[in-house]
Amino acid sequence: MADSALSIRTIGSADLPEFQRVFAWSFLDEPPAGGEHRWMKVLELDRTHAVFDGDEMVGTGGVLSRELTVPGGVLAPAGAVTVVGVKPGHRRRGVASLLMKTQLHGMHETGDPIAILWASEGSIYRRFGYGEHASSLSMMTMPTRMPFHPGVSVSDARIRQVTREEAMPFMREVHDRVRRTRTGWLSRVEKTWDVHLGDAESNRDGLSAYRYCLHPQGYVVFRVKHESNNSGPQNELHVRELVCETEQAYVDLYRFLLDLDLASGISFYTATDDPILHMVDNPRKVRRELSDALWLRIVDVDRALPLRRYQSDVDSVLEVEDSLCPWNSGRWRFTVKRGEAVVTRTEDAADVSLDVAALGSVYLGGVRLSVLRRAHRVVEHTPGHVDALTMAFLGTDEPHCPEVF
Repeated sequence: MADSALSIRTIGSADLPEFQRVFAWSFLDEPPAGGEHRWMKVLELDRTHAVFDGDEMVGTGGVLSRELTVPGGVLAPAGAVTVVGVKPGHRRRGVASLLMKTQLHGMHETGDPIAILWASEGSIYRRFGYGEHASSLSMMTMPTRMPFHPGVSVSDARIRQVTREEAMPFMREVHDRVRRTRTGWLSRVEKTWDVHLGDAESNRDGLSAYRYCLHPQGYVVFRVKHESNNSGPQNELHVRELVCETEQAYVDLYRFLLDLDLASGISFYTATDDPILHMVDNPRKVRRELSDALWLRIVDVDRALPLRRYQSDVDSVLEVEDSLCPWNSGRWRFTVKRGEAVVTRTEDAADVSLDVAALGSVYLGGVRLSVLRRAHRVVEHTPGHVDALTMAFLGTDEPHCPEVF
């Protein structure tokens, strides 16, 4: 239950030191000594809120204006929720609920039909309507020197290690072209690059500075964990980002990493459909651990669903439950023809009932509605409609977001 003494407002620059302190403390951390936390650099103050108990700041949260690539290569406006925290001693009093409601109602007013976030804990955000596993992440580890299967051809393209200053203009251009084609990728503003590839000593966790290697159609950024034993160097390559415009660039850059001298292994948080598993001749040596990545929240059902493209025609009535954004609740006729959807209010009987979090999980095509039915998250009233909707919502590739925000 919300505490009636709580209030919320957007912050100003004078609030930033306390905002930073509360956010750090909420994660059992300390603000940087004599400096600014890197996430503070990208805040949009008119979309950044603090919750107060009287005069004491007890909660933080922000929304970043981004474009999210959704199925069909459509660039959708999205609110990227970040720096959400509640000061120790003030939890379970409605602070997070007040933040979430304020953010979602604000996005409804400003026109962001989709909200996205990375969850610090998996039990928090479904109750605010966010769907889990809207995109997933694969932690992949593999040894170097692995050969490709005979059908994979490596080109003679030159791959160069360069300085950060030399790499950045090229990487910005390549990333902007690629992110428009990959479901789940986000637009980047200038300061986002400094956060995403922050290279201060405190960001390295004992690893090397970033190495930047450029291919004519892509690039890779990685750190090195220096290790050795009696048999010689056993360095590990920790890949931060591998971005390619062509399938050939994927092959060439992976071959480059696998063949680096003095390295024994590679680790990489990557897409669940990363092609490397099917490129090497012994895929069993590629170890993968799956985790959730983006959580997605439908802010406006009638605006979000028509944005993306669909794989098959369908005509169903969806009954949506949404206690936090009541304008979404009710029955919607969802009709898809030739990939494009029309969504309208209706009084017709529901074919399928689900809550808004389930709709968020399936929106990018990474979760099957049929699986959520088996998990008792979806109720089918008219036989065959869940299967038809499942096929319509599928994407041609697995959604993937390569950056935390």
